[in-house]
Amino acid sequence: MGIQGKKLTRSLTDRRLAGVCGGIAEYLEIDSMFVRILFIILLLCVGGGGLAYLLCWILMPEGWRSR
Repeated sequence: MGIQGKKLTRSLTDRRLAGVCGGIAEYLEIDSMFVRILFIILLLCVGGGGLAYLLCWILMPEGWRSR
């Protein structure tokens, strides 16, 4: 399944803090570790990783629980 028809939401299952990296990874269909490493690199090198994570945490809705 491609990206079309998907919604970007925070993950309920693949989460360490708020599910942001897990949600982005599920949306892009990649391993969440790559997204976490990208946020760490952004935080250490550019300084915007923390702000980007915080904004995603606030703006991304939480995913739906399956029944």
